[in-house]
Amino acid sequence: MWTDTHCHLDAREFDADRDAVVARAAAAGVCMQVLPAVEVGNFATVRALAHRHGLAYALGIHPMCVMQARDEDLDRLRDALHAARDDPHLVAVGEIGLDGFVPGLDMATQQRFFTEQLKIARDAGLPALLHSRRAADPVLAGLRRIDTPGGIAHAFNGSRQQADTFVALGYRLGFGGAMTHERALNIRRLAAEVADEAPVLETDSPDIAPQWLYRTAAERAAGATMRNEPAELARIADTLAALRGWAREATAQRVRANTLAALPRLAALLD
Repeated sequence: MWTDTHCHLDAREFDADRDAVVARAAAAGVCMQVLPAVEVGNFATVRALAHRHGLAYALGIHPMCVMQARDEDLDRLRDALHAARDDPHLVAVGEIGLDGFVPGLDMATQQRFFTEQLKIARDAGLPALLHSRRAADPVLAGLRRIDTPGGIAHAFNGSRQQADTFVALGYRLGFGGAMTHERALNIRRLAAEVADEAPVLETDSPDIAPQWLYRTAAERAAGATMRNEPAELARIADTLAALRGWAREATAQRVRANTLAALPRLAALLD
């Protein structure tokens, strides 16, 4: 019923119970997950996980990983996408983009890798999964320069104008656990007001825990965790439905259509 359009199932937080995580997701109606790579070193891992569990994957170099990346990693990305061009589990280039939040990340290096990866996505005819934390405007500037086949602005938290511009450029907007927090006023307003064809759903597991998984700093210091997982997507979907005034079934149909518009190759896996 639901597709988690952004889940890092390969993260070490899932090492102890990864198969159970996938099973819980399926039991909750999350029938598909998209697993984005973050560096060349985990290309094979996300591909293998997608094949093992009947899921989808994307290949790319995350902006937080470009400082350790080499120029030849871009060639390795091109080669990996070419080798997997007939793999139905490959649905996008990602996670790529820019990050203006984490200190110590050189923006010029990020820009260079982002630009080259947009060109790679364009040449491969694949949509992109975009990271744009505190960097929506420069990411949009890149999209205006390089015509890509659309995709998803993951964990979107920009302005309404930026949201509309992403949509005009062929991108859908990823909403997840942050939307469930009552104090996340901007994200909740965007989720309620953007065009019907804009929202898709994600967890960004194991990160961006929804409100019901939140633990205080004191609880975390005592050992509590806030691990998110794709099974939570069903309740996250209920939040989107409530914010937009949609029935649950209508939400499922609308979000599925938006997801397939963003990631057309998913259709073969879902069917």
